[in-house]
Amino acid sequence: MDGLREGLTLEALGLAHAPRDHPLLYPGVWPTGSGLLDGDLLLPLDRLTHPGRTPVLAVGSNASPGQLRHKMAELGIVSPIPMVRTRVTGIGVGVSAHVSRVGYVSASPVNAPGTARELFVIWLDGEQLAAVDATEPNYDRVVLSEPAFRVELENGETLPEVFSYVNRHGVLHNGAGAPRSHPGQRPLITELLAGSPELRRLFGASPEEFCARARADPTRCERGTRLFAEEKMVTDSGLEHLRCG
Repeated sequence: MDGLREGLTLEALGLAHAPRDHPLLYPGVWPTGSGLLDGDLLLPLDRLTHPGRTPVLAVGSNASPGQLRHKMAELGIVSPIPMVRTRVTGIGVGVSAHVSRVGYVSASPVNAPGTARELFVIWLDGEQLAAVDATEPNYDRVVLSEPAFRVELENGETLPEVFSYVNRHGVLHNGAGAPRSHPGQRPLITELLAGSPELRRLFGASPEEFCARARADPTRCERGTRLFAEEKMVTDSGLEHLRCG
């Protein structure tokens, strides 16, 4: 590999770690700009839209090149994935009301009228889309359409619609009924454990214990997911009415 390409490896860019292997790093490190994920490389993009592919808005680890590489490698998929940085209005990043079997509490989009933030759209071919669908068993893929949701590309163009994954268990609220925002894995788990003795009994007193116990026992994850609902920590994302992809 020549020197230029060596500088574009995920390792060199600090993007290599996958939250599936390092759950406390969730949602993983995102790129600073658009690029083409091609195996172990993040290459420059020649265009921002990709006809024939499906645009999927990533609010969590699907915007992490390390995570995407991990998901594709598990299924032997080697085709490149365009990752496009966008400015999205109308969507916030909430906390999924379930405990993942890989050890973290993931993100889910929530309805947030007027809120604007930088997020990534990943453009997936049919094989890649089926693979990502298979990795999201707790989510429904829905359509986010203009004018309620605005997705603006770096060149000012907007996408009339994109897909995104909405957690079917709902999202966690902030104590006042509104969806809470996802602050990153370590502070999130610290806050959740501090607020629930039963959650501490299930998963321990620290984020490290939480992740280790969740990864070791799918039944414990299911119990934790039920506990969120039993302790009335769950609310709607505001996106449940949208049609599925």
